[in-house]
Amino acid sequence: MVVVKDFEILKGQALVATIGFFDGVHRGHRFLIEEMKQVARLKGLPSAVITFADHPRTVLHSDYQPKLLNSFEEKLEQLETTGVDYCIVLDFTIELSRLSASEFIHTILARRLHVNTLLIGYDHRFGHDRADGFGQYVIYGRECGVEVIQATVYDAGRTAVSSSEIRHLIELGNVEDAAYLLTYPYQIKGHIVSGYKVGRTLGFPTANIESDEPFKVLPGIGVYAVYVYLKGFRYEGMLYIGSRPTLNNGTNITLEVNIFDFSGDIYNDEIIVSFIRFVRGDEKFESLEALKEQLEVDRVTVKQLLMDENE
Repeated sequence: MVVVKDFEILKGQALVATIGFFDGVHRGHRFLIEEMKQVARLKGLPSAVITFADHPRTVLHSDYQPKLLNSFEEKLEQLETTGVDYCIVLDFTIELSRLSASEFIHTILARRLHVNTLLIGYDHRFGHDRADGFGQYVIYGRECGVEVIQATVYDAGRTAVSSSEIRHLIELGNVEDAAYLLTYPYQIKGHIVSGYKVGRTLGFPTANIESDEPFKVLPGIGVYAVYVYLKGFRYEGMLYIGSRPTLNNGTNITLEVNIFDFSGDIYNDEIIVSFIRFVRGDEKFESLEALKEQLEVDRVTVKQLLMDENE
């Protein structure tokens, strides 16, 4: 997949394309992209996904804080797995947001990006105030030589799959169903930062994680079975998200992982955690000894869950 930010690269190259923010690159997105690739093959043209680096609403509303399933880099990684030829990255600007659907099709899609055919998601709208619909898109495209096609509904509408639904599942801690809709386990990428170091006194040293993408959705409070990717290796681990009520640390939410069968200095190192199963909710224990006993139970549970995952 060629990532295109300089549109001169596309000069003289007709494309079959689809457009969207594609947060999560989930099953619905992949279904749309696969249909677009089939159209491209029939026409003998390259396929292209047109997307944005930043969430459009962050441009329109400076105080808007999106909840994202992917950082921009993660989105590109997932789009590459679809086998699309080009990923065209548009800068979403105030000026772009003011274009009508007609102006966008004529000036951006036809003139600048050389789109021959545009496949539109069945419920997708674009242009200023999203005033127009599919019927108008077809007319505008015909005026400038762009064929506009409406995509097939995913799973005939039987399966509700959307970025917002997946975010909701993750916030509930239901990372298993979220992974099904995403087609891959939900991940958080970050760096290891200094923590309270209480875990090591209990026999469960943890690495505290600071996410590289501040707008990533954080899974619901509790303990999770995870895979940890560190220094080129994959480890099993159990991850905790919460305010550590047993230690009376206030309301600050921490993200910390106990990596099984690992020791070493990893402060400031890059880490990726992949959420596999929810284990239990958070609770306040009467003593550190009671917390330690529960952590022993959690470790056995997590090891079994990850073993089952690999069968």
